[in-house]
Amino acid sequence: MKAAAKLRKENIAEYLLYMWQMEDLLRACRCDMKVVKSQLLPNFPEADRKEEEQWMQELCDMMHREAVTEHGHLQINKNVLQELTELHNVLLASPKFPYYSAAYYNALPFIVELRAKAGAEAAPEIDTCFQALYGELMLKLKKQPVSEGTQEAMQTIKRFIAMLAAYYADEKEGKLKIDE
Repeated sequence: MKAAAKLRKENIAEYLLYMWQMEDLLRACRCDMKVVKSQLLPNFPEADRKEEEQWMQELCDMMHREAVTEHGHLQINKNVLQELTELHNVLLASPKFPYYSAAYYNALPFIVELRAKAGAEAAPEIDTCFQALYGELMLKLKKQPVSEGTQEAMQTIKRFIAMLAAYYADEKEGKLKIDE
């Protein structure tokens, strides 16, 4: 909970990836709190375990209610993705953010290629970026190699999503002036 709350405040992109990882970890534990207590909680500082346990229990409860114990994402995570998509659309539509538009158009060929490979041509672009980022994270955790071409694509996507995350933070702090 503490890590998630900190990430949500500091970097929404890292937060979303962390939350997706938590969903997968809880799925691996079958949302069984006995397994969570023995497998996940020992990785947290002793002082934080009670709070983390309660948070993981709440996540498991939500996963059951929302029927995402096998696959899919919690509504709270879908909402973040939707907010990012909406902000992306606003930034693209505004002439005030040429660097953002340039980052997007640099990433677009990779996004189109990823969607085609996944058979998800209709998937929203921001979703595709996060799926790619999460896939790369999983490969790294498994210590599997990533091709040079994929690394290049991921660097471009990371720069684009980092810019979107920074604008998101500015928006949440009231610093983003789109209409002025």
